[in-house]
Amino acid sequence: MTAEVTLEVVSPGAYASVQDAGRRGYRRYGVPVAGVLDARGMRLANALAGNEPGTPVIEALDGGLHLAARGGPVRVAVAGPAELEHAVAGERRVLDAWRSLTLADGDSLRVRRLLHGRLVVVAVEGLAVPPVLGSASTYPRAALGGLDGRALAPGARLPVPAATARRELTLPKPLRADTRPIRVVPGPQADHFAPETRAAFAEAGYQVTAEADRMGVRLQGPVLAHQGAPEIVSDAIVPGAIQVPGNGQPIVLLADAQTAGGYPKIGTVIGADLARVAGARPGETLRFAWVTAEQGEQLARAAEAQTQALLATLHPLLPGGVDEAALYGGNLVSGVVHALSTEYRPA
Repeated sequence: MTAEVTLEVVSPGAYASVQDAGRRGYRRYGVPVAGVLDARGMRLANALAGNEPGTPVIEALDGGLHLAARGGPVRVAVAGPAELEHAVAGERRVLDAWRSLTLADGDSLRVRRLLHGRLVVVAVEGLAVPPVLGSASTYPRAALGGLDGRALAPGARLPVPAATARRELTLPKPLRADTRPIRVVPGPQADHFAPETRAAFAEAGYQVTAEADRMGVRLQGPVLAHQGAPEIVSDAIVPGAIQVPGNGQPIVLLADAQTAGGYPKIGTVIGADLARVAGARPGETLRFAWVTAEQGEQLARAAEAQTQALLATLHPLLPGGVDEAALYGGNLVSGVVHALSTEYRPA
């Protein structure tokens, strides 16, 4: 009998869960979209692993995720600003992220640390998780999706097919931290705040507090005073909405946010920037900038074009992890030294 191949979660780190593009069409029943916080990271990781773009992935917050292959080879791919540790028969080597890697039976991979931010996405070749309401995304508050509707726990095992025989892939130029202001479209209740308050929101920095998870990010900074009552009749919430409760401190809502709420929303973070908010670490300062809805649409198209360009740059790694494109793209002839002379002779 052939042993079942699985990927074991030795440790989930701070928090890890199975996510995909999200659960659409059920918000009117009170079911949040959920889904991965970094959609671009999911697409890049899946492409590196050889998966279709919407294949479920493992999303981890704050590092520490530790995975191991059991019963056979498993291909994984990591997208995010991470430093990795690959363990083979007791020997460990440090690797950069933005690449795929085949773990032989017994090998393990650990996210040692994040170089910036707090989000990392791990794709697993062939990962298939039964959908619930059309999605594999984990929403623990209602026990939907993922593995038994819960975040990943130590010892959890994901059944996967054995890795296919192919060369590993890499992204040649890892993404750098984006330090530009977070772009925000006004409203839908921008009129609950005076013009000078809206201006101050974009002029001041807001610090990410420790109250930051997949549901939302509480910020701390200058008070955003309401014009009139600090509550409204509950209306729809979408990921990116910036609620301002009575204390005047904004909350940016994310994938697991409730579907309706009764606090005025001063603005909505554009989709192209939402992953940056979700990935901000507690103590980090965020700055905001107002844009129109039309500008938000243009920025969304530009972000999609950039994602497509990044996907087009993926290329194979040579055995041993050598970047083939960098090797052949370099000038390997210049600076050659003649075999019969110690004199330097430019080529």
